[in-house]
Amino acid sequence: MPIQWRTQAAAQGGACSTALTADENEAARVLQICNACRYCEGFCATFPAMMRRLEFGKADVHYLANLCHNCGACLHACQYAPPNEFGVNVPRAMAKVRVQTYGDYAWPGVLGRLYRHNGVTLALATAFALALFLVLAAAMNGGIWHEPLAGDFYAIFPHNLLVALFGTVFVFAIVALGVGVARFWRNVSPGSPTGPAVAEAAHDALRLKYLDGGHGKGCNEEDDAFTLARRRFHHFTFYGFMLCFAATCVATLYHYALGLHAPYALTSLPVLLGTAGGIGLLIGPAGLLWLNLRRHPAHGDPDQRPMDRGFISLLFLTSLTGLALLAVRETSAMGLLLAVHLGVVMALFLTLPYGKFAHGIYRCAALLKWSIERRQPSNTRLTPD
Repeated sequence: MPIQWRTQAAAQGGACSTALTADENEAARVLQICNACRYCEGFCATFPAMMRRLEFGKADVHYLANLCHNCGACLHACQYAPPNEFGVNVPRAMAKVRVQTYGDYAWPGVLGRLYRHNGVTLALATAFALALFLVLAAAMNGGIWHEPLAGDFYAIFPHNLLVALFGTVFVFAIVALGVGVARFWRNVSPGSPTGPAVAEAAHDALRLKYLDGGHGKGCNEEDDAFTLARRRFHHFTFYGFMLCFAATCVATLYHYALGLHAPYALTSLPVLLGTAGGIGLLIGPAGLLWLNLRRHPAHGDPDQRPMDRGFISLLFLTSLTGLALLAVRETSAMGLLLAVHLGVVMALFLTLPYGKFAHGIYRCAALLKWSIERRQPSNTRLTPD
């Protein structure tokens, strides 16, 4: 009787027994070819993680798809890429599975389909509708065009009302993202995190290590040239967002812990943090949109570009309206700009769990899994049935 061979994961009844979708099947096919070639093993974490497997079930494909940073280095190096008959395109195969995972793990599940339709039109329509609602609310309260109020936003919208509105939206976004990534985490069975693994994953995520192409020169352009622009614009975007979040946290501390109420001086810490973050959120999204418009269709999944551009547009508008509000807060136009800015911010947070923002959360989870996994013995040891 011939000996049958299988991986330990399959022998233990892992995710390999679960039926794969068409996109997952294509990703598994591509990974099997890459696993036989292994030319790209030094490019990013995806390939050494792939080499620890002999077959690719649903959980494996989901994990590797989210570990991929879509830098394009492997596509330009691949001898089996189109027009070769094997048609290997790792960035596209991984991108198609990534967006599927966001929908599969989304909470509530009925909203998962928004990942396929959360484009520029939906994002801007949501922002416009919410801004219009707030403009009308301010107008009914007599505050849409008013005497200068020395930057006192709460004279237009009471503090407790803003806390209730945005607190509810923020908590919903955090819970929805948290439930989704927890489902992903359980499915890929990563093992137990350790201090060194968490530190390494955080370091790689904050540096965007795997957007350097594996050689430090960055992602590939269409003409095969290298560029670090994508990495740098991501850094502007991420750290700009975090600075704005820090400004909100500091202002909350001022209000509740220190009894210091807005408006704050231009030289105060909340305003300085918010201004620096706002500038970052102008440069980063503008650069990412420019790159997105120029990027070759083979670099990823063109069908996802509306979702990408919708998120980028909301980030840019959040910063633009916020800085404009800061500039006119001493004038009679403050009420109008405040309503527009709050509408854009609310639209951003309402769509966070069902748009491009999710890719950062899932990718961090995949990086943590890789940091855990690489410290464990390889599970590709062949065992007789």
